[in-house]
Amino acid sequence: MRLLDSQLSLENESGGSFPGASKGRVKGPAEDIDATRILLVDHRSSFCDSMNEALQQRGLLIDKARGTNAMETPALARDYSLVLLNSMQLGAAGLSAVRSIRRKTNAPLLVLTERDSVALRLAGLELGASDYLVKPFTMPQLLARIRALARNSVARPQPILWLDDLEINERDATCSRDGKDLGLTRMEFVLLLALLRNQGRVMSRETLAREVWGTEFDPATNAINVAILRLRNKVDAPFDVKLLHTVRGKGYVLELRSGS
Repeated sequence: MRLLDSQLSLENESGGSFPGASKGRVKGPAEDIDATRILLVDHRSSFCDSMNEALQQRGLLIDKARGTNAMETPALARDYSLVLLNSMQLGAAGLSAVRSIRRKTNAPLLVLTERDSVALRLAGLELGASDYLVKPFTMPQLLARIRALARNSVARPQPILWLDDLEINERDATCSRDGKDLGLTRMEFVLLLALLRNQGRVMSRETLAREVWGTEFDPATNAINVAILRLRNKVDAPFDVKLLHTVRGKGYVLELRSGS
């Protein structure tokens, strides 16, 4: 059975055609994973919707990121048991998608691919992909990979990111500096998380608008400037060493500078 752009054709465990076989929830081997929440990343809506329906009928919890900027979704800052990437981009573009996702999340990353060579798949694994599944494949094969990766996700330690004495616990959504809780709002936490995941890299207002707010940057507003100012008042103002810097004409960067 092949996974096509316009139709998702999968087999169930008994060998029949899966889509439309049952309108209710289908019990299957995925149910040995408690509350497995998956982020499905795909720029093509038709495939994304078909895959979403098939996996939900297996008892999995699915969030979708789709469209031309699917790899930049702010949802990657959330805590998922697995990220499932349907990669239609080959070669360097496909590797770039893996790299982009891995910069934003520590969750296991399963890539569904078609024609990439073994060498490119190995390169993807080096960049942080957890596993590849080559099309065509059956639903039991996909569920087996999901179960294995989700179990590893449960065993992973809590993801901690830090810079100097600044520390973020992604799973608990807490942030402290020098051991003191910073009392960030939800939006401030997501903004700081985006900057910390890209520490040392200047992030433009346009990039922050897409990654944090999930929208295009509007130069007529100063919303991002205000958000950065409020974040700086909590992250930097009470401390001698400053970590959040403005790069004039380019954006903002979180980094430890000598003599700062």
